[in-house]
Amino acid sequence: MNSIETDQTEAFLAVLETGSFSAAGRRIGRDASVVSRRVAALEARLGIRLLERSTRRVAATEAGSRFRERMREAMDMVRAAEDEARAMSSSPTGSLRLSLPVAFGRIWIAPRLPEFVARYPGIRVEACYADRYVDLIAEEFDVGVRIGEMKDSRLVARRLAMSRRLICGAPAYLRAAPRLTEPDDLLRHDYLCFTRMPSHPIWHLHRGGKSRAVRVNGKLEMDDAQAIVQAALSGAGLMMAADWLVGRELAQGRLVQVLTDWDIKGEAGVNVVRASIKHEPAKTRVFIEWITRLFAEPPWLKNG
Repeated sequence: MNSIETDQTEAFLAVLETGSFSAAGRRIGRDASVVSRRVAALEARLGIRLLERSTRRVAATEAGSRFRERMREAMDMVRAAEDEARAMSSSPTGSLRLSLPVAFGRIWIAPRLPEFVARYPGIRVEACYADRYVDLIAEEFDVGVRIGEMKDSRLVARRLAMSRRLICGAPAYLRAAPRLTEPDDLLRHDYLCFTRMPSHPIWHLHRGGKSRAVRVNGKLEMDDAQAIVQAALSGAGLMMAADWLVGRELAQGRLVQVLTDWDIKGEAGVNVVRASIKHEPAKTRVFIEWITRLFAEPPWLKNG
């Protein structure tokens, strides 16, 4: 139903509810002549007389009575839908679809999601973990977490934290391996390579105005970040990783960072993204507020 048809139906219902064209006009804020024209146009469009008119009264025909009841039911459904939509905009309820990166989501978000749903029992969370590019709009996700450069201009992003890369290995490996003081020393070491790292197989290091690019030829290459961590913990070699990936292992002393006075190219932002902030539903708003508080102090930088 377009706006013209809606106006016609509104005029018709107002006439029956008030008993006259003039009273209907006052209700909807239009002249009686406008109300009369709208009702006449409605009858012409439907091809049937809906009102019996006389000098004293206006009454519905049989067809008009049936049409009125149907339209009242329809208008009640429309009002209920509008009320429901308004409630969702102010009360955190409904299904919340989240798109999360696999390793980051499993380590730092999944363990905390039960706290979120306990705090907001009206929200049902559906968390989907994937490292592929996810089109939030086309795939109908409410919120996503992205690491790295933001390339989709349709999305609104809020920075949660910064992540940097580092090189580390297990204490047992480092005790038995050649000493590491300069990037060139890396050439004498065993490597664990994450094949989906954009710079693979080059590790870029810099300090002040000095830079060094080291080509690594790993004996063990994997496309799963958490599997690389497990291999490093077993003492199989050095790995380059984001600090959020190995933060707990570093804090526990199970991994040790090397070449700490060198920076590793690959700093990236951790962002929470959504399609729009206009008419943002409450379920989306409270989740973004919650996850922003969660990462106000990046947990991977805490000790222990």
